[in-house]
Amino acid sequence: MTSAAIIVAAGRGTRAGGAVPKQWQLLAGRPVVAYTLDAFRGVVDVIVLAIHPDDRDLAADFGVELALGGETRSDSVRKALETLENRGITKVLIHDAARPLVPQDVIAAVIGALEDHPGAAPALPVSDALWVGQQGRVVGTQNRDGLWRAQTPQGFHFDTILSAHRAHPGRAADDVEVARWAGHEVAIVLGHENNLKLTYPQDFARAEHILKGLGMDIRLGNGFDVHAFTEGDHVWLCGVRVPHGKALLGHSDADVGMHALTDAIYGALAEGDIGVHFPPSDPQWKGAESHIFLRHAMARVAARGFQLANCDVTLICERPKIGPHQAAMRDALAQIMGVDAARISVKATTSERLGFTGREEGIAAMATACLVQRA
Repeated sequence: MTSAAIIVAAGRGTRAGGAVPKQWQLLAGRPVVAYTLDAFRGVVDVIVLAIHPDDRDLAADFGVELALGGETRSDSVRKALETLENRGITKVLIHDAARPLVPQDVIAAVIGALEDHPGAAPALPVSDALWVGQQGRVVGTQNRDGLWRAQTPQGFHFDTILSAHRAHPGRAADDVEVARWAGHEVAIVLGHENNLKLTYPQDFARAEHILKGLGMDIRLGNGFDVHAFTEGDHVWLCGVRVPHGKALLGHSDADVGMHALTDAIYGALAEGDIGVHFPPSDPQWKGAESHIFLRHAMARVAARGFQLANCDVTLICERPKIGPHQAAMRDALAQIMGVDAARISVKATTSERLGFTGREEGIAAMATACLVQRA
């Protein structure tokens, strides 16, 4: 693991109104933080959500690591950084949970800038005239040359920003301020107008308007796989070891469910199937664990700028019984794919004793995956 994202969600957001802090409020039917997390899934190796201790229940089902925040934003970031220490992280992105519409190209630009700079952050040049006001009247003007509107994610070399936060004496507006206080250069990359920070109630209406206006590239893919039974005492299905009187025969670990799902994802991308990316003629893949294939497929999803909307896996067999293991299978796939378990369906059916599955000669699986990409 070399990269991580810290999503700062420990604030109370009182100016936005509502019964819960703004990051947990609904935006077009989903919690704000769900959009934010989706923007980073598959882009970085680890996501840490820094939360207020009172929000544990709200944060429990998003499938990412949690870190308890502190009294200030800087405290929350430092605590989250410390959970990543000694884990091989070299680059870290720090992003406000209340910026749910950050475009993928902005994230990519920040990551790219870290190749040549210890820090990088997106911003937009100030284009409006600036006034100085007192008591509701204009009393002066301010030169806007060289002024930028700061955004997140703000990216840094991990050791650089961790040491800067540990040494910083107190509050800071953002992590760029902390880095510059410690003497580190921060490069500016171009931000995006859609990367707004939800602060006031009217910002939610603006964000919903943006969501409605974003063009969507929607891709569907299907996968189908079959493996015959052989001698053994368990089968691997959707990442779970299921006790059974037989095993499944295959070049890899023969996880028929994961193979079908992986092919569905490759299909949605129009990038062939597992055999194209991991040829069975190559001996290095003999006995390979199927999560290798599925992680690669999800990496391709992120590289192409897509996100997984949902997927559905159907296992076709008489035995073993799938019901007792469904929840574990969804959780296993969610962990491998880096998505919410709520986006994953695993179910089973029989072939009414017909065909090779009905004769219990093997197991079949079919899967569908839906990928989306905002324009």
